[in-house]
Amino acid sequence: MRKYQCLIIAVAAFAFVSFSVKAQNAAKYQLPKYAKFQLANGLTVYLMEKHTVPVISVSAIIPAGAVDDGSNAGLASLTAECLTCGTKDYTKKQIEEAFDFAGADYNTYGSKEFSGLSARLAVKDEDKLLPIIKEMLVDAAFNDSDFIKEKRRTLANLDQAKESPGQVITLYWDKFFYGNHAYGNVESGTVSSVTPITSVDLKIFYKTYYNPQGSAIALVGDFNTADMKKKMETLFGDWTKTNMPSTLTSNPTYNINIARVLLVNKDDAKETTLLIGTKGVARNNPDYIPLQVVNTIFGGRFTSWLNEELRVKSGLTYGASSYFDYKKNGGAFLISTHTANQTTAPTLEKTMEVVNRLQTLPIDDTTLMSAKNYMIGLFPPRFQSSNQLAGLLTGMFWYGYDESYINNFEANVNAVTVAKAEDIIHKYFPKDNLQFVLIGKSSDIKNIAAKYGAVTEVQIKDDIGKGF
Repeated sequence: MRKYQCLIIAVAAFAFVSFSVKAQNAAKYQLPKYAKFQLANGLTVYLMEKHTVPVISVSAIIPAGAVDDGSNAGLASLTAECLTCGTKDYTKKQIEEAFDFAGADYNTYGSKEFSGLSARLAVKDEDKLLPIIKEMLVDAAFNDSDFIKEKRRTLANLDQAKESPGQVITLYWDKFFYGNHAYGNVESGTVSSVTPITSVDLKIFYKTYYNPQGSAIALVGDFNTADMKKKMETLFGDWTKTNMPSTLTSNPTYNINIARVLLVNKDDAKETTLLIGTKGVARNNPDYIPLQVVNTIFGGRFTSWLNEELRVKSGLTYGASSYFDYKKNGGAFLISTHTANQTTAPTLEKTMEVVNRLQTLPIDDTTLMSAKNYMIGLFPPRFQSSNQLAGLLTGMFWYGYDESYINNFEANVNAVTVAKAEDIIHKYFPKDNLQFVLIGKSSDIKNIAAKYGAVTEVQIKDDIGKGF
């Protein structure tokens, strides 16, 4: 018995030392030095040396997102996916074989506000692979046969996605919440909007929005900054700047004067998938850190109030969380969960109880300190790999914040007091006129939904946006 007691004491001591080391590392963490410069054509370049491993990570961000789709929902996303469908000097097969042979990886994507490319490659392959990356961003060809295959895959995915409400509920939310503002554009597109898109449409979109002005590329890895700067100037210096239309010229207007419910009927649903929310903030909001602290308590971790009440104590769901969906010019605050049809009513009731608790019960020092320690402890691991750091740099570019977010993180978290937390709650976490999106079996949950606001019902088999 004594042997096991000693073992327990030793493990506890090790855990304490480990926690202390992590806390010290968190306190000491500063963003590594980096160089930032702009080419004559307007492209912003970030270079950060990281010599621990002989690899280079690349992150590029282009101001070409779903907000620019217009009536062709899904155009930005499809364009980004097809950046690999051949370029001026490389076929799709050659691109794939070059990266596969080198053991490198790459990804292209379209999002609500921008499109992007990420890649990770060995230093020894940079002279072979960086020119290919450059051509995908600057000289994509959109080969017809490869485009047709990608479009077919996209249409198949759009059909399949509706079988999993969790994959599409945020699309319904955006359309319902933002309405006709560009943030309401359906990011993935719909079957009806993607079907008529041609490779010519992609080429026009690409020529219009893939522009060095307003774009950024970050490289983090084992290189010499001066040498890499010359290489980037050579690679991207001839990228022609054009007059690009600006889509994000206005902030969204929020229709939150009354509580509303969008009920998406799925006749065979055995569960109800829910999003509940209201107006959020832009990513560069000065209250970003205290917002994250308060949300950690409310729904941002496993031991949050939401998850504790809905999963641990009540067993109503496998998980419940909350988060801020930050965008450049605004955003939303969202509560997310799902539950069986027969427990939809108690799940909604319990969720609203927790919302009211946040407004009525003060946060004590112990709870606040736990949330702050949680955030500080998790922070450094999020920015350790070259991939993470490259993404951080382009994120800083897009959302307009700087390295003080990293360098002052612990101090800013620790500066959040109980009084500040209460101010944040009353300013950013309202409990009235919430907006609800429910995907489930209407005949089972419509009467329940009606208790929370005026109900608009649509069918999941229809295109997103039809009927509301």
